[in-house]
Amino acid sequence: QVQLVESGGGLVQAGGSLSLSCAASGGTFSNYAMGWFRQAPGKEREFVATISRSGTRTTYADSVKGRFTISRDNAKNTVYLQMNSLKPEDTAVYYCAAGVFPNLVLYTPPSRYDYWGQGTQVTVSS
Repeated sequence: QVQLVESGGGLVQAGGSLSLSCAASGGTFSNYAMGWFRQAPGKEREFVATISRSGTRTTYADSVKGRFTISRDNAKNTVYLQMNSLKPEDTAVYYCAAGVFPNLVLYTPPSRYDYWGQGTQVTVSS
C-alpha cells in the first residue's frame, strides 16, 4: 500500500505560478500511474492531469492544457504539477492519486485510482 503526501499549495495572484509535489512511500512508485485531481467547494472532484508509470505518456484536462505540466521522478518517488498562468477558477484543493494500471495506460475518472493523498489548498486571487 502506498502513502501519498502533497505539498506546495498556497495563495497566488492570477497569472502567477505554483509547483505542487506529491511524495510517495510504502510501495514501488514505478508500478503506479499518477494523477492530479482537484475539488472546489460545492463541486465534485475533477481530473486535472495524469502520467503513465514510465512518465512517457501524459493527459490533461482541457481546462488546464497548455498551462499545467505533470512530471515524475521515479528515483525520488515524486510526482509534480507545475501550474502556470493561474486563474481564479483554478482555486481548489489539489489531490494526487496513484492507480495500478498497465504501463502507458491512463484513466481520468477518480474512481479508477486506488490511493489518495490528503490534499493541498491552492487559492488564486483575482
